[in-house]
Amino acid sequence: MKEQQTPKYVQLKQKILSWIVTAQFRPHDKLPSENEIGKQFGMSRQTVRQALGDLEQENWLYRMQGKGTFVSDQSAQDRRSLTQGMTIGMITTHISDYIFPTIVRGVESSLRAVGARLLLASTDNEKAKERESLESMLREPLTGLIVEPTKSAEGNPNFNYFMALDALKIPYVMLNERYSDVDAPVLRVDDELGGYLAAEHLIRLGHRRIAGCFKTDDFQGIHRMRGFLRAHREYGLIVQTDYLLRYSTEEKQAKPAEWLRSLLQREPEQRPTAMVCYNDELAVRMLDIVRGLELAVPEHLSIVGFDDANLATATEVKLTTLAHPKTDMGTDAVGLLLSIVERQGKPISDNIYEPRLVIRESTRSIGGG
Repeated sequence: MKEQQTPKYVQLKQKILSWIVTAQFRPHDKLPSENEIGKQFGMSRQTVRQALGDLEQENWLYRMQGKGTFVSDQSAQDRRSLTQGMTIGMITTHISDYIFPTIVRGVESSLRAVGARLLLASTDNEKAKERESLESMLREPLTGLIVEPTKSAEGNPNFNYFMALDALKIPYVMLNERYSDVDAPVLRVDDELGGYLAAEHLIRLGHRRIAGCFKTDDFQGIHRMRGFLRAHREYGLIVQTDYLLRYSTEEKQAKPAEWLRSLLQREPEQRPTAMVCYNDELAVRMLDIVRGLELAVPEHLSIVGFDDANLATATEVKLTTLAHPKTDMGTDAVGLLLSIVERQGKPISDNIYEPRLVIRESTRSIGGG
């Protein structure tokens, strides 16, 4: 219904723009003729001419008398000159939830200091929305882009859009993780070390039956789980198969809760005495499950979260957790991006943060000390 209300020339404009931003047509490539475009999309020559005219006015296309219509050279320098100052785009999985507002604030304050403008988009952790966000950003006069990949462990169906960023010479950096097929600097926590430190903390407190619950559609969760398993291996311990849960974003509301409830309803000697959670958001949910079974943290179950979010200290039991740099990551992302712009494509190193264990009330030794 929505599409029928959109004028045909606008629909055609969007289609031609998608050709350009996904690098199907590169700078100075000739577009098909008006007749060919009209035939391809079943539109009149007048509609085609109106769409092409708009795109020419917006500097996406240029015409050469007697030769045809060509794609303009949207190099980074050309795009920056379209506006005063710099425009930085940021695509994150969420904007208003969990630790993301703190990261965004770090980006905003750094950009304000250099007089740059921020364009913000959220994917809600959906690949289709990431594609829409990338396409929308590519239509802007960007100086650079900060991207948090969506479900990084599930592949990159939007690879063409990252190729388009390269073709348009728009530098970009990634937050928290990067897609394995994209060559871009990343700012991330050493998540494997974090998972290791969380498990090691519990092992040193005397726990031997330790459960782990990790979201594994992103690489952060996979790396945290690897660290968790490595700590057990190095201390000569075995993780029971049913003590380890892997779940996806879509399953996060119900699956971990059902799993923990089932474990804690066993006889005391068969249930875990501690657990490591993918993040603090999950750990807080697990606190509710424990209370609902009339058990207590840490008396019956020690819990370690990850990220040191505001949630970690907003609960009745303050969470032991691993610190995430948050504000620093946002600030450093801007610094890294601007250094790429200044160095004009010279190699830039990743920024890896070492996680720090923050010990609070949710963990204790198996003997109660």
